[in-house]
Amino acid sequence: MARKVVNRKELRAEAEAAEALESAEGAEGKVKGKKAPAKRKSRAKTAEPTRMKLFWGVYNQSMKRIALYDFTQRKQAEAKAQELSASGKSPHFVQKVKDPITE
Repeated sequence: MARKVVNRKELRAEAEAAEALESAEGAEGKVKGKKAPAKRKSRAKTAEPTRMKLFWGVYNQSMKRIALYDFTQRKQAEAKAQELSASGKSPHFVQKVKDPITE
């Protein structure tokens, strides 16, 4: 089968005629103008995670923090909890606490 030879100039003329016809129809119905370029969305800066430090907290039965000890001082925190439990009515316990580091 032989291929049909198509001239670029003829194709371009057809395309221009189609555009002219389209613009004439657009002018009748509505005013055709340029589209405004789409606005880019700004990238939000990712918040750095807050740095936390671990402590031992001594709490009473109603979850009120009584004392706060550094993480390396667990024995002192447990001793304080036993002391408070023995002297008072309610039991006291030790629990890990994460607090944000303030600079």
